[in-house]
Amino acid sequence: MSEFFLELFSEEIPASSQKSARKELLENFIKLFENRNISFKKNYSYSVPNRLIILFEGLPKYIVEKKDEIRGPITEAPDKAIKGFLRSNNINKEQIFKKKTEKGEFYFYNKPEKKFLTNDFLIDNIPTILNNIHWKKSMKWADHDLNWARPLKSILATFKNKTLQFKFYHIESSNFTYLDKDFEDKKKVFKNFKSYFNYFKKSGIIIDHNERKIFIKNELLKYSSKKNLKLEINENLLQEVTDLVERPKILSCKFDRKFLEIPKEILIITMQYHQKYFPTFDNKNNISNEFLVVANNHDHKGLIKLGNERVVEARLNDAEFFWNKNKSQNLVKQISKLKNVNYFKGLGSYFDKTQRMRKLSAILSDHLLISKEKIELSSSICKVDLTSDLVGEFPELQGIMGGYFAEQQGFEKDVSLAVREHYFPIGFESKTPRKPFSLALSLTDKLDTLVGFFGIKFKPTSSKDPFALRRAALGIIRLIVENNKEFKIKDLINSSLLIYQDQGFKFENKIVLKELSEFLLERLKYYMKEKNIRADIINSGIDSFGVDNINKIYKKSFAINKIINLELGKDVISSYKRTSNILESEKKMQEIELSEITDPAIFKSEYEKNLYKKIKELKKYFLNTSIDDDENYDETLKNLASIKKPVFEFFDNIIVNDKDLTIRKNRLELLQMLCKTFENYINFSKIESV
Repeated sequence: MSEFFLELFSEEIPASSQKSARKELLENFIKLFENRNISFKKNYSYSVPNRLIILFEGLPKYIVEKKDEIRGPITEAPDKAIKGFLRSNNINKEQIFKKKTEKGEFYFYNKPEKKFLTNDFLIDNIPTILNNIHWKKSMKWADHDLNWARPLKSILATFKNKTLQFKFYHIESSNFTYLDKDFEDKKKVFKNFKSYFNYFKKSGIIIDHNERKIFIKNELLKYSSKKNLKLEINENLLQEVTDLVERPKILSCKFDRKFLEIPKEILIITMQYHQKYFPTFDNKNNISNEFLVVANNHDHKGLIKLGNERVVEARLNDAEFFWNKNKSQNLVKQISKLKNVNYFKGLGSYFDKTQRMRKLSAILSDHLLISKEKIELSSSICKVDLTSDLVGEFPELQGIMGGYFAEQQGFEKDVSLAVREHYFPIGFESKTPRKPFSLALSLTDKLDTLVGFFGIKFKPTSSKDPFALRRAALGIIRLIVENNKEFKIKDLINSSLLIYQDQGFKFENKIVLKELSEFLLERLKYYMKEKNIRADIINSGIDSFGVDNINKIYKKSFAINKIINLELGKDVISSYKRTSNILESEKKMQEIELSEITDPAIFKSEYEKNLYKKIKELKKYFLNTSIDDDENYDETLKNLASIKKPVFEFFDNIIVNDKDLTIRKNRLELLQMLCKTFENYINFSKIESV
């Protein structure tokens, strides 16, 4: 069993492309080996900015393709199809034969057992694998035909310590690599991965990106702890920085304390997103003027530290200037400027959008028992910061800056908070607004967006969602569920459609309502799946209620999922399933029309009476709780579970299929009554047996 080692050395590959390339490269090799039934023990992929590395351990020396009978085209197929079959298998017509099958008469070929060197197989297939890497952005250079993320300079390829010799466009594979990205005269021969890995490790280069990430994280925490500072490590930033360096070194830098007077979000955005630095915080969670930099080498002369401090200083000077300029500009007077800011072609300006939001939020105000005037004001000013220089420079701060401007200008706290939070939640992990005004404004913004884009038929496709509509829909789901609220979503969609209509936009209202309702339910499915709720329970909840009951669907599904594998859950499901299975079986066998009620006077045993009594108790419970917004779903499931004893006693002692048709029908109606009582909670028929 042998080692296959491949290194692709190039100019620095962007961090975002590295991750996808090393993943795709490895997966394509695995797929190739699995399709050809080639075994291997272990596989790895690594990267540093200049190197993509693939390693397979435990490959066989020889590959054996077993004898096989291969079916070709039907005998009546045109000559072109037959010739194609011959060509693809590299055989002539004398080697094929006719054979009848259930589907007709076909040509067949007896493929003999074939044995060949793994070495030769790799040489033949590596160029194809390399050519199939999908780069987000690629380039050509010099007069070469190769498209690659950055100019590819060498390919190191070995198997069993011997060089795999092949050509990939203008590059001849070899057993050497360049040691320095800037000096191509420095190169070294490697026969295997172990010697390669150890060599670079001694020089301070961490080839394994996972190991590099852990090292960086630990070093960051160590540095911050030394200085008695807190560090909130952004995982996306950590991953990006990991792929930007190969010899990570942590540097502690500072900026002028005067910049602490401007909003901390500006400081964080400047450091994290623009410069790839890690901000630090004191013990009271106030941002400090110290930040950590992950450098790609030692900074013996302090020049890297100085350079980074100068860059931050320049950026923060700009930010300070814009902050001082924009913070006092009257938000209300700036509203008219939104008329000159296009929202989207076919949906008007941002001024049009805020006017729609103002009307829709006013409708929500009654439901949330909040001031209509204040939510309308919040809607009117929430997009004004888009006209500011600060948001123009730092677009990531839209909404946040609007909140700061509102606060600086003396707007009430709940208004400024609503403006600040109305873009949230963004994605699955970001915070969800909790205050009523923030909830109303965020919900209004997202509904208006979805209705508008669905109205102009810009729905997401299976692979593309350029306007982040899935994110907006998920935001609505989170706003409803995580605030434990319920809204008549269909009514709100219809209201939004009418508001668009008043502005002169013409949509196919019925179609938009239907498609958007279905879209929101699909996002609810996704949300529940991410919460590890079973697929059958999700489908049961969705099937039981519509888009106007998003919170109810989630809460009920979550409650069942929590107990489904416990004794309590087994009692609930088994009681329903045993009943519904017998009921459906009997209904199929006999053409009996069942009424909605059962007659207790016909009961012949205590078991029937006990079951009937328990069902009546449950019906009374649901009657009392069905209109109660504060229904305790855990309590409901306990009540449902309590029926197990009378259900099982009934089936153990009673023959449902009685000879007397009246008694039989009455017993089936009793079972039907039980099933429908259970279905007051959720459609249990969709849930699989435990």
